[in-house]
Amino acid sequence: MEDKLDLTRIKPYGDTMNDGMMQFSFTLPIPCTIEANEAAKRYLEKMGVEEASVVHSRDMGIGYTFFVMYGKVTHTIDFTQIVVPQVEGEVMDKYAVEDFIAENIKRDVVIVGACTGTDAHTVGIDAIMNMKGFNGHYGLERYHGVEAINMGSQIPNEELVAKAIELDADAILVSQIVTQKDVHIPNLTELVEILEAEGLRDKIVLMCGGPRISHELAKELGYDAGFSTGTYAEDVATFVVTQMLERSLV
Repeated sequence: MEDKLDLTRIKPYGDTMNDGMMQFSFTLPIPCTIEANEAAKRYLEKMGVEEASVVHSRDMGIGYTFFVMYGKVTHTIDFTQIVVPQVEGEVMDKYAVEDFIAENIKRDVVIVGACTGTDAHTVGIDAIMNMKGFNGHYGLERYHGVEAINMGSQIPNEELVAKAIELDADAILVSQIVTQKDVHIPNLTELVEILEAEGLRDKIVLMCGGPRISHELAKELGYDAGFSTGTYAEDVATFVVTQMLERSLV
């Protein structure tokens, strides 16, 4: 039956199963007119969207219009074939991490974090590093056996590496929120290159995180792990301490 769920042929859901209904929002560089609405409809039609309709259009300034639209799509995906690389292993809670450090590492674990480059958004790094944490999950500063140093925002990669050397850090965590035009890619790559030049890359657990960061991307750029939205301090702490033990970095 058409209304039954088939994981090998997934379509968007609006009012009924498999109706293919989707919502779109975008801006076109044209004035907000009746013709602009028609242009938006034709744009979706060129994308293969059926029954495209404008439910909201707004003047965004001289020569720009923002649209909210609906339409139906026919394409399907096979959900059963999707495999997303991610950090493996069971995540320990704060207290289990503390016990792990006491039993296996037997010294403080030093983790240095920062928003690097021109990135001035600290919400991500603060959620992981700061004592109060986020959403009921304490940050690394509250962990016994962890020395967490949050350097803040707009930190040059050279300064971050210098601090890691000064503190003999076990791990570095980089947060990247600003990713327009993929500016985060060269910035993250530069950090890896500096660590390699200093002979430190294999001696440190290197991680990055942010809304557009995935574990797959992080690995491609030379990092040990990538953490995206929904990550808490225990995810980072678990990865760091288990990596330290596995790689004999204790």
